Amino acid sequence: MILPGATLGILGGGQLGRFFVMAARKMGYRVVVLDPEENCPAAQWADQHICANYTDHAALTQLAQACAAITTEFENVPASALDYLAQTRPVCPAATALSVTQDRIREKTFLRENAFDTAPFVAVAQRQDLRAAFAQITPPALMKLSRAGYDGKGQRWVRTLDEAEQAFDELGGKPCVLEAGVAIQTEISVLIARGGDGAVVAYSPSENQHRDGILDIGIVPARISAELADRATQITTRIAALLAYQGVMAVEFFIAQDGKLLVNEIAPRPHNSGHYTLDACVTSQFEQQVRALCGLPLGDTRLLSPAVMVNLLGDLWRAEQAPAWDKVLSHPGAKLHLYGKYYARPGRKMGHFTYLGESVAAILPRVAAIQAALKPE
Repeated sequence: MILPGATLGILGGGQLGRFFVMAARKMGYRVVVLDPEENCPAAQWADQHICANYTDHAALTQLAQACAAITTEFENVPASALDYLAQTRPVCPAATALSVTQDRIREKTFLRENAFDTAPFVAVAQRQDLRAAFAQITPPALMKLSRAGYDGKGQRWVRTLDEAEQAFDELGGKPCVLEAGVAIQTEISVLIARGGDGAVVAYSPSENQHRDGILDIGIVPARISAELADRATQITTRIAALLAYQGVMAVEFFIAQDGKLLVNEIAPRPHNSGHYTLDACVTSQFEQQVRALCGLPLGDTRLLSPAVMVNLLGDLWRAEQAPAWDKVLSHPGAKLHLYGKYYARPGRKMGHFTYLGESVAAILPRVAAIQAALKPE
C-alpha cells in the first residue's frame, strides 16, 4: 500500500484531474500534475504543476522522481508516456488498456471479438473503404473519428454514400468507424473500480440524457429494472477483467427497443456521469481512483440519496458574465461544483450541480426549474 504522506502524480489537469487532486489531498497525499496548460483546473489545487507536453521525457522523468505512483485524467494521454513512466513507477491504468480504449476501431474490435453486443459498425481506414463499408451498414449511420473525438466532437450523421464521403473529408480523412444508428429506449453508464488484486466495486447505474452529443443530466438510480442494471454491471466487470484493468472505469450502454444492452464506449477513467458520487455516495469515484492507485481497499459505493447531476456548459455565460448562481444555491438540496476554468465557450464544461432528494420523481421538476432560471435572457 502507498499510504498518506506519499506523493501521487496525474497526467492531465482538467476537471477530472482537479477532483482527483482534491480527493487525494483530503486523504493526506501530496499531488503533482503534469499538463501543458498553464492555468489548468487541477493545478489550482496541486502541490506542484509541471507545465509540459505529455511526450516530454524530461518532464516525465521529473514526475516519476517526485511520485510514488501515477495515474491519468483522460484516455488520450499517449500510451508511450505511460510505458515510459511504468519503467520506474506503478502506473494505472496501464498503457495496454489505454491503447485499446483510446482508439474506437481497436475498442469496438475488442468488444466484438469478446462477444459483447454493440451497434453494427465497420472500420474505415481510408476513403476508398467507404463504398464497401456503407454497403454493410443500414443508414442513417454515424461516422466517428477513431481517435480523439469526445462529447459529440469528431462525429457526423450520414444517410448516403455521398454524405459519408463528405463527412470523411470533413473529419480530416483520418480513420473512422461507420456505425449504424440504433433505435434506443435510453442510455445508461456503469461505473466500477477495480483493484490490482482483481477486487471490484460497482456504483448504481446512471441514466443519461444528452444534448448536442454532450451529457446534459444524469439520473441516479437509473429508471431501469434491477435485472438490467445487474446485467450491465456484470458486462462492465467482465470488460475490466479482460483488460486487466486497475482503477476507475465507466462503460456507456444503449438499451435497444428490444431490451438488448449494447456497449457504446469504454471510458478508462472517472466519468462525467459519475460526478453524482461526490455528493450522493459513501465513497466518490475520485477517492476510489486514489484507493485503486495506492493499493488501498476499495471504498463503499452505497447510494445515500437519489440524485440528478446537471452539466453547466459555457453557453450559460454571456459577455463573460457568470450565471446567477443564487438560482442554484437557494435550493438546499443542490450542490454546486465549478471547475475553475478561466474562459467560457459554448459546449465547454464549466461545472455541474447535483440535486439530492427523496426520489428521482421529486427531484426532476426542481432541476428543470433551475435549468430554466439559469438560461441567459
